[in-house]
Amino acid sequence: MTAAAGSAGRPVVPLLLCAMLASGGAYVLDDSDGLGREFDGVGAVSGGGATSRLLVNYPEPHRSEILDYLFKPNFGASLHILKVEIGGDGQTTDGTEPSHMHYALDENYFRGYEWWLMKEAKKRNPNIILIGLPWSFPGWLGKGFSWPYVNIQLTAYYVVSWILGAKHYHDLDIDYIGIWNERTFDTSYIKVLRKMLDSQGLQRVKIVASDNLWEPISSFMLRDPELLQVVDVIGAHYPGTRVSQHAKLTKKKLWSSEDFSTLNSDVGAGCWGRILNQNYVNGNMTSTIAWNLVASYYEDLPFGRCGLMTAQEPWSGHYVVESPIWVSAHTTQFTQPGWYYLKTVGHLEKGGSYVALTDGLGNLTIIVETMSRKHSKCVRPFLPFYNVSAQLATFVLKGSFSEIPELQMWYTKLGEPSERVLFKQLDSLWLLDGNGTFTLELQEDELLTLTTLPTGRKGSYPLPPKSQPFPRVYKDNFNVDYPFFSEAPNFADQTGVFEYYMNPEDYGEHRFTLRQVLNQRPITWAADASSPISIIGDYQWTNLTISCDVYIETPEKGGVFIAGRVNKGGLLVRIAQGVFFWIFTNGLYRVTGDLAGWIIYSSGYVEVMAKKWYTLTLTMEGHLSSGKLNGKVLWENIHVKYPKNGWAAIGTHSFEFAQFDNFRVEVAH
Repeated sequence: MTAAAGSAGRPVVPLLLCAMLASGGAYVLDDSDGLGREFDGVGAVSGGGATSRLLVNYPEPHRSEILDYLFKPNFGASLHILKVEIGGDGQTTDGTEPSHMHYALDENYFRGYEWWLMKEAKKRNPNIILIGLPWSFPGWLGKGFSWPYVNIQLTAYYVVSWILGAKHYHDLDIDYIGIWNERTFDTSYIKVLRKMLDSQGLQRVKIVASDNLWEPISSFMLRDPELLQVVDVIGAHYPGTRVSQHAKLTKKKLWSSEDFSTLNSDVGAGCWGRILNQNYVNGNMTSTIAWNLVASYYEDLPFGRCGLMTAQEPWSGHYVVESPIWVSAHTTQFTQPGWYYLKTVGHLEKGGSYVALTDGLGNLTIIVETMSRKHSKCVRPFLPFYNVSAQLATFVLKGSFSEIPELQMWYTKLGEPSERVLFKQLDSLWLLDGNGTFTLELQEDELLTLTTLPTGRKGSYPLPPKSQPFPRVYKDNFNVDYPFFSEAPNFADQTGVFEYYMNPEDYGEHRFTLRQVLNQRPITWAADASSPISIIGDYQWTNLTISCDVYIETPEKGGVFIAGRVNKGGLLVRIAQGVFFWIFTNGLYRVTGDLAGWIIYSSGYVEVMAKKWYTLTLTMEGHLSSGKLNGKVLWENIHVKYPKNGWAAIGTHSFEFAQFDNFRVEVAH
């Protein structure tokens, strides 16, 4: 990429090159006829679900470094918006997130890690915009149905309580609230939610609907004046840079309220760079929010490494600042919510696009992208075929920008490692001849920011520790008197919720335990299993021994398990296979090859009762497995061919209370 500008003294584009490159027309950037839409910011989602699960376990200083790369202004991604899941106890892609109200009379605003994450974001950027959105809901709201609109007043109370709790306990002001992620909306509920927000003094909290498609919410709003009034933003997911005609007719703010969800390679970065520009150029969307913020969950769960950066090894401290971080910076470091797009934005003649934004105070930022189709395909939707080729692009600054003397330049080139450049500051572009004209020589897969702001910075820290596999010997006795987080490190709940617990019935060895705390199935968003399960460890584990003390609280029908080689989680947890060792309070034990219990390897009778501690031990070596109860062999030499590897796990037979203690896993070399 080279640039030439009037008498700027920089190298001019060679004549021979001019003949070889397609010469486009001039692109005028002008505010004389007013401005375009107000810019609402670039953001990312934590949740939907449990995507930040492992981040909280990182040791310092590495955890703070990761947070700086995400949120610190003029350093890394410098995000304007943080959108979080309102935990609802259900599986929401890569795990469950705990609700602030597991039960009808229960309120706890310290569960999970989203509160902590929002506060860390605010520490770094006090102006960051906060959004809450439910994916699942606790089961009691459905009164026997998997439906949050059975009692819309009750559901509105539940959501408003979360907003009030954020302020009361954490001094967090939630700016926007959503309805039900990618699921059915209820117009009466939206109206009741608005009234309840207002009744609690939360007039400033705006409503985003419906976090799904442009339709039918847009059509409903056009037919219902009250609905049109109470919905502030229409948020669509993965819109492919396009918007419906009805959405435009509402004259509401239009957002891509979830986008990206693509592997954070250079192709994913290309996807992100293209849609950040073209969501506005093609669809007048004034905010784009990435799913997800940081890939901080086990990589072999669904959508592994689909975050703006990767932080999935708290045991080693290793993390990777991926290229989408620096693609974000091209926009986020040189704009702010409240700026305005120029009306004069569009496509480049030979492929690519450009946008320009201003603060109305004389500052101007121009972002140009030339992402090829091959190197910018998002995971969804289908990307129509198009071509990008080398070109000369001449820009003319007019109106209040015509006298700008200098533009800072930041450059990214995605693709082959030998050509790869990430967010590099180039020499300034001087516009000394006063006509505001400059020409860029553009190649494929480039991203260029030209701005009057001198504050850009490519932040950096010393290299993090090297990547290491999960420890081969791992144990946790859960003896934490006042836990800062409600969940034990490295356990990733896939159905149900497992929390630190102080056992009031035991003042000895089992005073502090890990407890499965759901007693009914949540209102699900995904295909939760019938049996709560929490996974841990390395997906490549094959030969290992797992032991854990277990305590079943439910007489007659209660049951618990430990498991190894668990091969599925997240959205696919219902079909998880592995080796599962169960005991039940009806006096049975069972060994199954799957979580659902369809594949039975062995079963028999055993003396087990509720409210008594037992130690389960499961050993897998090659094709053989064996199990012990309280140190005595209960079954052995069961032949297991599939799966060959997977996580360790603990869990319960149903949505029931049960406790776990002194968990230990040892992997054979």
